[in-house]
Amino acid sequence: MNLAAALRDIGKKVLLLDLDPQNNLTQALGIESASDENIYQLLKTAAGGTRPDITAAIVHKNGMDLIPGTLDLAHAELELVSVYGREQLLQEMLASVRDKYNYILIDCPPAIGMLTVNALVASDYIIMPMQAEFLPLRGLQSFMRFYNRVKKLNPALAILGILITRYDTRVGMSQKVIDEILEEKTLGPRLFDTKIRINNALAKAQEHGQDIFTFDPASNGAMNYMALAFEVQSRLETASV
Repeated sequence: MNLAAALRDIGKKVLLLDLDPQNNLTQALGIESASDENIYQLLKTAAGGTRPDITAAIVHKNGMDLIPGTLDLAHAELELVSVYGREQLLQEMLASVRDKYNYILIDCPPAIGMLTVNALVASDYIIMPMQAEFLPLRGLQSFMRFYNRVKKLNPALAILGILITRYDTRVGMSQKVIDEILEEKTLGPRLFDTKIRINNALAKAQEHGQDIFTFDPASNGAMNYMALAFEVQSRLETASV
């Protein structure tokens, strides 16, 4: 949400898609419950062989567009198992709106399943947020093995960067985790220079259903996310050369 808001503030048109059954992105934007038009209903329609009207599900909030999530997404994993071409459903759905946005950001579930596979098949790049702790680091290393398998379905997929979140300069563990990432040949070059520091304003903004730039544009959180937006743009420009 906050990366999308930073990109919005520098003049980019952004679509957010909440593919996580926990619904955190939808709720963070102050949308408590999705309408009948949401990502779950779109997937069900697509799974039935009909291309859905994705624009009917788009909600406009805080200058950004969102396709909201719903708790019903928890059923999608089982419902999609027997569907032919199930890995490409989201890719096919987004084809009609890709050219209308500078960026489409997909919030994925924390678990690796059919929803995550759909997101990765539909995407060009991955941004991997990770708390500066050792257990999330192990999860990152495990994901890399999964990523190599998914590339068989989407050979063009690339990791844009690893983003350190909840970074605390006062805690030695944060730097130790960063040092370990830098030491790994496959992970080190992918680490973003930008780190998202622990910042109370970020949590309070979520409570108010606002992005950090709407809630407190002078906060450390806002400065960090704006720096991330510029770094994302820079990496994409370099990748396209």
